[in-house]
Amino acid sequence: MPRALYTDYPWPDTSVEQSILDEADCQIVEAPTGDEETLARLAVDCDAIFTCWAQVTAKVLDAAPNCRHVSRTGIGLDNIDVERATERGMIVTNVPDYCIPEVAEHTMALLFALARNIHVHHKNTHANVYDIQSGATMERMEDQTVGVVGTGQIGKVFIQKCLGLGMRVVAHNRSQQVPAGVEWRGLNDLLAESDYVALLCPLTPETQGLMSGEQFARMKDSAFLINTSRGGLVDHAALAEALDAGQLAGAGLDVQVPEPPDLNVPPYNDPRVIVTPHAAFLSTRAVTELRTRVARQVVDFLQGRTPENIVNADRLA
Repeated sequence: MPRALYTDYPWPDTSVEQSILDEADCQIVEAPTGDEETLARLAVDCDAIFTCWAQVTAKVLDAAPNCRHVSRTGIGLDNIDVERATERGMIVTNVPDYCIPEVAEHTMALLFALARNIHVHHKNTHANVYDIQSGATMERMEDQTVGVVGTGQIGKVFIQKCLGLGMRVVAHNRSQQVPAGVEWRGLNDLLAESDYVALLCPLTPETQGLMSGEQFARMKDSAFLINTSRGGLVDHAALAEALDAGQLAGAGLDVQVPEPPDLNVPPYNDPRVIVTPHAAFLSTRAVTELRTRVARQVVDFLQGRTPENIVNADRLA
């Protein structure tokens, strides 16, 4: 009977995946923890690996001589050693288009909350403070500038929502090709112009620590940072220092390093910061689609068909 290691998952059980894997008589092996030693031990006799956020390192892959498929239950691939998987002849798949509306909506929700002081007033009213003056000064969102770093599928949807609100949008990407109605900017210029900076780019060696002390110093002291992409894009210690120095007005963070972070330390305990628990991708529809599609990828692989979204197909011999 084939076996598939499930390294970690944020839903209650693996019933959706198992119901599909039954078509290939494949048994799920659920890892009790996502540490490297545990995953390497459990991967030994597995034919495939599902992973959500756990690190699938070279050690884990090397411990799995029968494994030929690693399926990411998500979009980003920064937690998988794709290079080592490719060297071992393993295909790597993901689901790059399952939660585009959800992440764009969550990014917009954080923008609204920050712009309108929702988080501050909510906390204050729960503390029996009913005072219109208790929050920071608010500006009309219409005509303010949103700087979008990354114009992939999610970035494009978010941009359209901002344009629909009458906001001005500038964007930064490598290609310098941006959607209609948007102006391209170098990162430094984008930071200096923007009232809101939304990070919607992948985590790569080039974007690791993209937002650090130098970048925060370039932002308006009235501007907000929003990150719904990957925690590694932001130096969180530098963000805490920048907030303390008044270099920006606040932040909305859905992704952190590590996860979960210590919520008792800056920037997470700063009242100007909204923290959500890596929830931007969540909706009933998105999660069902994700779980179904990754399981179908594994079944297709086990039954000799080509799964969708093989990210390393061009590098496999």
